[in-house]
Formats: sequence, structure tokens, C-alpha cells
Amino acid sequence: MREKSFVALGYRDFRLLWFGQLISVAGSQMQSAAILWQIYAITRSPLDLGLMGLTRLLPMIGFGLLSGLMADAMDRRRLMLITQSGMAVAATVLAGLTFRGLQSVWPIYLLAALSAAFGTFDTPARQSLIPNLVSREHLTNAYSLNTTVFQLGAVVGPSLAGIAIASAGVGWVYLINAFSFLAVIGALLAMRPLAPGRISRQVISRAGALEGLRFVMGAPLIRSTMLLDFFVTFFASATTLLPVFAQTILHVGPQGYGLLYAAPSLGAVVAGLAVSLHGSIRRQGPVLLASVAVYGAATVLFGLSPWFGLTFCALAISGMADTISMVIRGTLRQLQTPDELRGRMTSWNMIFFNGGPQLGELEAGLVAHWLGAVISVVLGGLGSLAATSWVAASTPEIRHYRGEEPPAGQGDLPLAQVRVQSPAP
Repeated sequence: MREKSFVALGYRDFRLLWFGQLISVAGSQMQSAAILWQIYAITRSPLDLGLMGLTRLLPMIGFGLLSGLMADAMDRRRLMLITQSGMAVAATVLAGLTFRGLQSVWPIYLLAALSAAFGTFDTPARQSLIPNLVSREHLTNAYSLNTTVFQLGAVVGPSLAGIAIASAGVGWVYLINAFSFLAVIGALLAMRPLAPGRISRQVISRAGALEGLRFVMGAPLIRSTMLLDFFVTFFASATTLLPVFAQTILHVGPQGYGLLYAAPSLGAVVAGLAVSLHGSIRRQGPVLLASVAVYGAATVLFGLSPWFGLTFCALAISGMADTISMVIRGTLRQLQTPDELRGRMTSWNMIFFNGGPQLGELEAGLVAHWLGAVISVVLGGLGSLAATSWVAASTPEIRHYRGEEPPAGQGDLPLAQVRVQSPAP
């Protein structure tokens, strides 16, 4: 059972990427938590916390479609080497400014936007690379493990950030993150090069972008899950207000803040491992809708809770529910998408998936500024439940989806483009 549950790790290059991401994601999550803490420490304004979401969204809007085109036209491994190096440089500069006594938030916003721009190109390249590293029958396991590694890093990262902020200062968090990118860079350099693909450079054009959009809009399952991503994360982006809850409502300090920030990821790790051990999910459409509804309800509970323990549990439950839905969504989209369109599909998905929470952070900050943090989070959870009900009612395909294969020929990997190793015996 164990070998079957972690079979994707038997593929050498996927294993290299997996362990590299484990270190890098932990560092990135440390930095994300530290940025919010530093901004609130400087300004004491929930609105300024919400502006961080807008800061990360603008590069995504500007470069989102181009990033998908490039992921379909370039060597995805080489593209990731560029993006990972760029994010490392941005973290190093942020560390240097903080060590020199940074007292203004605009350099933080600027460097966060620069890092988000590199991340915009990194996401479609990474997501589109994974199907080239494992065989088709092990793709669900690969995406489950990939989701788990992100959540493992997100558990370790904020917890370490809380300890590092309390003992050494915010600057050290940024410096640690800068060095963490070396793990993925080393993994990419150690991979065996992929066979050259047959993708035309002409995909980097307006017509290429529109081709990806037509595919997404013409696939009800993909379209509905993207809408679900956007609206649910827009309404339920609660973690951006965690510094407010930690410092002014729960009074738990930086260590408690780090634990709360890590709570959703802790629940996500439990769910991700459970999915990996189980091997498959039946009735995937109904399970997806139920898990998203649980996510919204847990967000409401988080907003209403006056106790640290209950808040921690509510956040952990939200992470568990989100991971189950994420594994289903990610596998569904990759199986339903031809390889030559994966980068463009992922870039459109990135706009929905990341655009929702980034705009949601701004919305949460504005509502918290006007009505208070508690009301902001509770209204967001209720809005998430309403959005789930609307998608379920308007898209019967998602309600009836059981995890079927796509139609014959759709989603097949061109043999000239793919080099897949057999898992280690």
C-alpha cells in the first residue's frame, strides 16, 4: 500500500523536484508570514495588509497570459531556473533593506510585486512540467504529493517564521528564504533534459492566447472549477487578517501567529497524505463541492472564535477541505487538457486561482477597516458558501463528475515531447 501510495516518488526527476520544493516552499511561506507581520508592525493598518493582495495581483494580470504562452513554447525546466533565481534575488534585497532598518512599506510592496512577477512565470512552467516527469496512470498521485509538499512547507515555514521573528528578526526570515531557492535550482540542474517538443513558437501570440481561452471556456468541468476557485478564495481570504487576530484579538504574539498561519497547512498535510494513501477519490464532483462548502463554514467559525485553540482547529479544517478540493481540481484539469495547451490552461487557471485570494485580501482589508476584522472574516465565509451553491446549481457536469477519463485523444501526451522514466523498483 505504501509503495502504491507514493509511487510518483519512484520517478527520479519528480523526486528531485519534490524534495527541492519542500525546502523552497518552506522558505517562501516564512517570507509571506514575515511580510504581513512587518507591514502591520510598521503601519498598524488592516487596509495596508489588504493592499499586499493587490500588490501581488497586478503582476499576475500583466504577465499571466504571457507566462502560459512561454510555458508552452520554452523548455519549462530552463524557464523555472530563471524564475527561481529571480525570486531569490528579490528576497536577498528585501533582507538587506530590513537589516538596514526599513521603516517604510513601499519597498516591501515593490519587492513583493517583483517576486510575484517571477512567480507568475514559474507556476505554469512547474505545473506543466509535472506530467512530463511521471506516467499518465500516476499523475493523480503526483499531483496529490505535489499538493502535500506545498502544504508541508507551509506548515514548517510560518512556524519557523514565528520563532525567527521573535528570536532574530524579520530580516533573517527573508535571507533564509533567499537561500531556500537553491534547493529547486539544484534539482532542476540535476534533472535529465527533456526531449525537445514539437510546439511551435507561434503560440507566443494573441492567437495562441485566445486558443487557450477558447479551450477553457469550452470545457464545462475546467471552467466551473476555475470559477469556484475565484469566488471562494475571493470571499474567504482570511489569512491576510491573521496579524490582527493574533495581536489584538487572541493576544498570542509572534509564536502564536506562526502557529495560526501554519494551521491550514497542517490540516492540508493530513488531508494530502490521506488522499495519497487512499489512492483515489470516488464521486469526485460531489466530494469537490462538499469540501469547498466545509472550507467556507470553517472560515465562519474562525471569524467567530474568541479562543486560540478553536481558531487553530477551524483553520486546520479549512486547510483539510481546501486540499481535497485542490487535488481533485488539479488532476481533473491536467487530464482534460492536451499537453500542448497545458501552459496556457494553467496560466488562465492561475489568474482565477491566485486572482481570487489577492483581490480577496484587498476586500478583506477594506471590510475590516470599515466594519472590523471579525465581521470581515464571517461575511467572507458566508459569501464562499453562497458561491459554492451557485456553481453547483449552474453546472450539472460538476455535480455528476465521477473522475472519468477525457474523451479519446484529449489530454494525450505527444510521444515526441515526453520523456518519462519508470519508477524505481
